[in-house]
Amino acid sequence: MKNWSIIFALIIRTIACMGQDAVYQHPPQVIEDLVVGKSTPTVRTNSKGSVLLILENNPMPTVADLAEPEIRVAGMRINPKTNSLSRIRFATNIKILFIDTKAEVEVKKMPKNPLISNIKWSPDETKFAFTNNVTDGISDGVELWYVDMETVEAHRIEKIKVNSIFDSPYDWLNEGKNIVVLTVPPRMNPPTQFNIVKGPVVQESNGQKSPSRTYQDLLKSAYDQAVFDYYAESQVVKVDIVKGKLLKIGKVAVHKSISVSPDGTCLMTKTTHRPYSYTLPMNRFPEKVDVWLTKDGSFLKNIVDTPLQENIPIGYDAVTHHPRNHTWRPDVKASLWWLEAQDGGDPKKVTEERDKMYSWNFPFEGNPDDVVTSKYRITYMSWGNEKFAMTSEYWNATRRYISRIIDPSLKKEPRLLYDISSEDIYNQPGNPEVLRNKFGKFTVAISDNDEMLTFGEGASADGNRPFIEQVNLLTGKTKRLWQCDKQHYEYAISVLNWKEMKFLTRRESLTENPNYFIRDLSKDSSTIVALTKFEHPYPQLKNVLKKVLKYKRSDGIDLTAELYLPADYNPQNGPLPTIMWAYPEEYKTREGASQQNVSSNEFVRLPLLSPIYFVTQGYAVLDKVKIPIIGDAGKEANDSFIEQITASARAAIDEGLRLGVVDSSMVCIGGHSYGAFMTANLLTHTNLFKAGFACSGAYNRTLTPFGFQTEERNYWQDSELYNRISPFQNAHKMKHPLLLFHGDADNNPGTFTLQSERYFLALKGLGATTKYVNLPHESHGYRGKENLLQVYFEMNNWIKKYVINKEFSMKK
Repeated sequence: MKNWSIIFALIIRTIACMGQDAVYQHPPQVIEDLVVGKSTPTVRTNSKGSVLLILENNPMPTVADLAEPEIRVAGMRINPKTNSLSRIRFATNIKILFIDTKAEVEVKKMPKNPLISNIKWSPDETKFAFTNNVTDGISDGVELWYVDMETVEAHRIEKIKVNSIFDSPYDWLNEGKNIVVLTVPPRMNPPTQFNIVKGPVVQESNGQKSPSRTYQDLLKSAYDQAVFDYYAESQVVKVDIVKGKLLKIGKVAVHKSISVSPDGTCLMTKTTHRPYSYTLPMNRFPEKVDVWLTKDGSFLKNIVDTPLQENIPIGYDAVTHHPRNHTWRPDVKASLWWLEAQDGGDPKKVTEERDKMYSWNFPFEGNPDDVVTSKYRITYMSWGNEKFAMTSEYWNATRRYISRIIDPSLKKEPRLLYDISSEDIYNQPGNPEVLRNKFGKFTVAISDNDEMLTFGEGASADGNRPFIEQVNLLTGKTKRLWQCDKQHYEYAISVLNWKEMKFLTRRESLTENPNYFIRDLSKDSSTIVALTKFEHPYPQLKNVLKKVLKYKRSDGIDLTAELYLPADYNPQNGPLPTIMWAYPEEYKTREGASQQNVSSNEFVRLPLLSPIYFVTQGYAVLDKVKIPIIGDAGKEANDSFIEQITASARAAIDEGLRLGVVDSSMVCIGGHSYGAFMTANLLTHTNLFKAGFACSGAYNRTLTPFGFQTEERNYWQDSELYNRISPFQNAHKMKHPLLLFHGDADNNPGTFTLQSERYFLALKGLGATTKYVNLPHESHGYRGKENLLQVYFEMNNWIKKYVINKEFSMKK
């Protein structure tokens, strides 16, 4: 008992210390200017290639913005003011660029200070709609607006507020005059615990296996269930935007999604209902799929009503054994397709048939058609026309990917189009390009000669060179129409005009920031016309040196990293203190791990959390250091996790030494999430680094007992593995200073804030050099301006104190 008293007192003192008030600090001015600088606009195009929407992004939120009220239930985070998802990014303005004339115009009569999201073109593309979040304290909620392209004027749809806690809260009918919307129904005040709680929370298991990942923000009580219903319930309404008429469809329910059939006659709703779960998120709750007639809102057909999905096996190839993924076929008037597992959803079952796809035509009478049976899980369907559609099938256990051409009319047997490893990035065929069909829905663009176009990344040992390829669907033969040159990184966004061979592309280089161009392949592959002239977002980094390093690990695996050197770097001044940043990736084969997916011509990008900022402080930076974890020869990748991350990190340092740019006595390691887990292990088990920082990691694998990343073994199947690679269980071996960050509102499965809190207490209690910074109101990624500036302040001081400070020596 005496020892426990000492430990308890230590914890209390530590928590008290952690709870002291602090004032936000600032990093060096050049870093702050980069962090808070204005971001480059994003663009959206219509399918005709005649219009470019230029979206200005909202500024970085403050911590006060993040601190706005938030409801966390059923694996979701809801803004109660607006009845919308919280923590989403908005656009703050829309400009329209008419491509033919190059005229750029402002949309007239836009809402004041808009927060824009959910932009969607009408099927005829005469209009586009968007939602606008209003938080003025008077008319809080989500409005629905549309822009008429003829007048370039914005119009608010009156009499409704949108419930946008789910994706795509509205859908256009095909004539472009009616919209079906999930609206906030009339209701009383939110429920309170006083009038909901009537007894204890009781959970029970009936003896069936029901493993689950470590989800967060789950329901915990009857009160939580009532709160979820209050904010999730909506009324489906059809709105005539010309006449202003409203038609209610069905009753108030928890509608997860709505979608209109291509011909506009039918509406599919997916609703969830009780019983809910306290151990699973909303997407595993019961789901009811219904079809309604849009003309008068009458009920047509219940397609399926699946129960709570609590017995799905753990594993990336595991799915429910109930019908799933109900979707409209975009190539016909009104036909639904869906998938049903043929192995009970269990990937461990030995069978030649994994999934079966069904199709059912309006008016949904008789039996559905059995369209195709797959060897692997069907992950995506690419619909083309009455003759061609393509399956995308994948099996994670073997990393195998195949695509087959199917005949939707069921007159021909499926034909194999591709059969490759997903790890073989050098031979990836690219993605089929889509265009709007006669219904205004997107289908694979197929020519009269039965050819389609694919846009690919073009990965190779010489760097990524994106391409446009023409594929004959009858023979499978391909023709390379265009490939990016060796001086730029440019990739196709969309087809502007296939007959005229005009494409919209995004182009950049080491010195040219990204902009958008028309590339005309009918004349000369070098013929391009600039559409945008966005300013350089980081003028402070214009002369920073970037180079892609290529080197080998001790076992012969080819590796890469991006090296950044200060603008004034002079090799004669010798090697530099270095920051290394990485995120481990798992592979099944050595060949896949050795392939490279980088481009030396990509413009320098600054994510919100990145080591590149420190190149302004005179340090070398090794970013995106490849850390492959390979499981081959009958072994799993994590069996040698520590050995492989050590070998990869050592190889990167050795390459920096060979080039004369890295001072191996002053290297700092860092990473986020799984990269933080890697960082803690490297500082625990090696002497490669003088110090490090870890952001929002998971350090105790017993708290993720049913797997993590691609690890499918649970804790009880291999407890020795879980303990061996858990930094928490090895806290007594920590050799070097570790700076920990974590958002106090982390919602990522497995990386509970508790992970960093308990790990810090363990390190501190065992005498390690450590510091823990808890970031208020931050989720798994960091967004708040003050928090981000604090992160860089802390990192900068940590480097000065424990990396470049020669008086501080590493433990051996």
